[in-house]
Amino acid sequence: MNYKHKKQLRIFVTNDDSVNSKGIAALIEMVQPYGDVYVLAPFAVNSGMSQAVTINTPVRMKKIREEENIKIYACTGTPTDCVKLAFSHILPDRKADLLVSGINHGSNSSASVLYSGTLAATTEGIMYKTPSIGFSLCDYMPDADFSACIPIGRKIIDCVLSKNFGINSYLNVNFPKLSLQEIKGIKICRQAKGVWREEFERRTDPRGIDYYWLTGDYVNEEPDADDTDESWLAKGYVTIVPQTLDMTNYDDIDKIKKWNL
Repeated sequence: MNYKHKKQLRIFVTNDDSVNSKGIAALIEMVQPYGDVYVLAPFAVNSGMSQAVTINTPVRMKKIREEENIKIYACTGTPTDCVKLAFSHILPDRKADLLVSGINHGSNSSASVLYSGTLAATTEGIMYKTPSIGFSLCDYMPDADFSACIPIGRKIIDCVLSKNFGINSYLNVNFPKLSLQEIKGIKICRQAKGVWREEFERRTDPRGIDYYWLTGDYVNEEPDADDTDESWLAKGYVTIVPQTLDMTNYDDIDKIKKWNL
């Protein structure tokens, strides 16, 4: 690490793959040298939950373990619940110097940002005026190798902390499924335009009762573009896309004004 901080920092860690995932263990290892680490993640996998919150049932929380500079909790809520609960009841003075989410098992590039529980947590982080980074690895396997993510992730964290980046946007960081030696570099880029073409497939259980299972594929709508997260990941680069809460389409404001509503 190159960042020289004057005090022990307070780092909050969460994810959507559960408190027991290999990805969150790697993320804890990534941030532990920076200071005091507070972890709160779901007991169960919450992938695809986006910004969902729990409103009809109580959220229950349990301390999993505590070490010298790390406290790990789990709860029955969503990733967004985890952030809200941490800033209400876990973090001293309700403050953190940095929020990190992940490391997600699977890509969160392009249209996946709309569904991601990992990035929902970082979105919530900047609502609490906290610099936030979401980390994802393009490998969906539970035993994915996160070793390359740790040194590169620390390099990114160093910059966020030393440059005083960010309470208006978070960083969406995706790692290709490559070793540290194979990764070609880091690219700051834009989100690719793409969609998930999904449908529910009807199936029948052993009792003869129909049920429905979500299936589908990602469709890149600009496969020839060379400046997107999808294109750079395919070339072996780590991608960083700064993303914000503001979803206003500014290009359409003047067009709609001409409707004379």
